[in-house]
Formats: sequence, C-alpha cells, structure tokens
Amino acid sequence: MTATPHEMPAPDPEPAPAPVGPMAPAEATAAANAVLDAVETAVVGKREALELVLTGILAGGHVLLEDLPGLGKTLAARSFAQALGLPFTRAQFTPDLLPADLTGAEVFDQRTGEFVFRPGPVFTGLLLADEINRTPPKTQSALLEAMQERQVSVEGTTRPLPRPFHVLATANPIEHEGTYPLPEAQLDRFLLRLSFGYPDPAQEWDVVSRRLDRRREEQTVPQVLDAAGLLGVQAAVEEVHVEDAVGHYAVEIVGATRTHQNALVGASPRGTLALITCARALAVLRGRTYVVPEDVKALAHPALDHRVTVKPELWLQNASGAGVVDAVLAQVPVPAAQEPGAAAQEPGAASPHSGQEPARS
Repeated sequence: MTATPHEMPAPDPEPAPAPVGPMAPAEATAAANAVLDAVETAVVGKREALELVLTGILAGGHVLLEDLPGLGKTLAARSFAQALGLPFTRAQFTPDLLPADLTGAEVFDQRTGEFVFRPGPVFTGLLLADEINRTPPKTQSALLEAMQERQVSVEGTTRPLPRPFHVLATANPIEHEGTYPLPEAQLDRFLLRLSFGYPDPAQEWDVVSRRLDRRREEQTVPQVLDAAGLLGVQAAVEEVHVEDAVGHYAVEIVGATRTHQNALVGASPRGTLALITCARALAVLRGRTYVVPEDVKALAHPALDHRVTVKPELWLQNASGAGVVDAVLAQVPVPAAQEPGAAAQEPGAASPHSGQEPARS
C-alpha cells in the first residue's frame, strides 16, 4: 500500500547514542547472564546455543543461525531484542526483495515539493534477516555494507545506522531450490555461525506444556538492559585481558586451517579477530576478566567452520570446514591456563594491547 504524504517520515534517522564507559566486570557478567535467563524463559533448553548468540552480540558482531524451520530462530531473535531493550525489525528475504526495501529510499513529499528519506528496516537495533539466502546478491550486498560499515548509501548519501546495531540472520540448510548461496565475503562478516538443533523429548514437552499454560501463542520476555546498558557491557568486553600465549594459540589454530590437506581456503585474519573478540565476550559471560584456552576452543567451530572452504573433489568423503577445525584443534598444542600476570612480574610484562594491567600479588 502506498503511503500518503502525511505518513511520510520527514527526518533522517537519529545517530547513535553517545559512547558510554565500560561496566564493572561483575556487573557486566550479572547483566549478561540475566539476559540469558530472560531469553531462556521463551527458548527452552538451548542455553549453550543462546550463550553463543549473546557472545556474538556482546562482541559487537552479527550471528548466522543456520538451522531447520521451527526450531526457535525467530523467537530467539525477538526475545534477545526484548531482553536487551533494542528496537526490533524483521525482514523476510525473498527473490523479489530490492536493496531499497531494506535500506530505505528517497520519496517525494508533495507538501514540500522535495524528496525525503524513508528509512528501511535496517535502521533498527536488532535486525532479523529471515532466510537471507533467498534474496539475490544485489540485495545481499546492501546488507553487507550495513553489517560491516554500520551505514547505508542511498542516492549518493551515506547515513549511519543506530548503535548498537546487530544482525541475526537465518538460513535453511536443506532447501536449495530458489536460493542464492551467501558469497564467502558475506559469510566472513558473520562473527559466528551456529545451529540450535532438535530438542530432546523432555525439552520438547516443556515447550508444549508452556504453550498450554500460556493459553496464547504470543510470548514476551522481560527487558533487562537498554541500548546504553548493552554498550556498557560491550565496553567491558574490550577490557578483558588476553595473555600472549592464548593469543598465539588462536593464531596457530587459524593458521593451521590454511595448511590443512583438505582445505582449499583457510580462515583469514578476520577469523582470528573473531575468535579472540568472541573469546573475550565469552569470558565476561563466564565471570572472568581474562581469556583462557577453553574459551578459544569453545568458539573455534562457530567462529571458523564457515570461514574454511574444503577442496571440491572431496565432496564424496563428506569433508567439511568442521572436519578441518576438528583436526586442527587436535593438532595445535594447548597452552596452560593462567591468570593474567602469573607468568611474569617484570616491568613491561603486560601486553600493550591487553586493556588492563596484569594482576599483582
């Protein structure tokens, strides 16, 4: 339906909220786990997967949920938006979706005789890009700019997106008719790729019994944070310490994906950055101010599987990026976990990029 002139939004979207300082570590951990608890009241029995989704958000990035229909992907996205206090929009990606349908367009205002910008669904806090692989590459590229640059370009004008801005995209891994596979460049923009999987019988009955008790289809979760609060937790993530040994461990894992015999293309340095950044966010969720090797190992598959391309001639052997990452994790030696500053107390022992001083005894 065509909007009348009186329905046209006149002003351009407002820019980001002012930068906020980091939350205290304990406060950030409590807030992040409260968000998880709230979302888990709607999405049953998927705490580990929800923790990974929140890890990607706290790390400041975007998450791709590649799973079968009906497993709670849309519900999870809406629930995270409610718990985080973010504006939420859902864009259904279809073959006829145009870039302007996503980013917005200049529309003629008959009252003033001028063109005004009408924002698209991408101007939000959390965007659910539903079935992202069903839209053509031209529209995918419009989303790519929004994801990477936090801005859109329409009619020669670049407009910044609100902050925070995150994309939770879904894709169906079994339907290929009428789909456009995501290019490697766009897959690489997702910090994490993961799936929820089927619930076990007890979890599935829990879903049914909650629906019966609710007596309605809709469900909501309580708001825990707002946009400024989320930015505060994200700032706390930037304060998490990474020992050199742990950082080198992540670098060696990613480097080994490039030399594995089954890999055509290994993970790029962006994969290393994703691994370390998400490990810092996971450390906050788990109540630490430093990263341990277990954080890196826990995130290796969601952060790297989609960044590894296997040789096409190995398709009969069911070779996959996950298989390459499995082999690499078994091959690369794991450094000993230690609190920051435990290895050395000499002046200058702290990493200049750690974000905090080593702990003192």
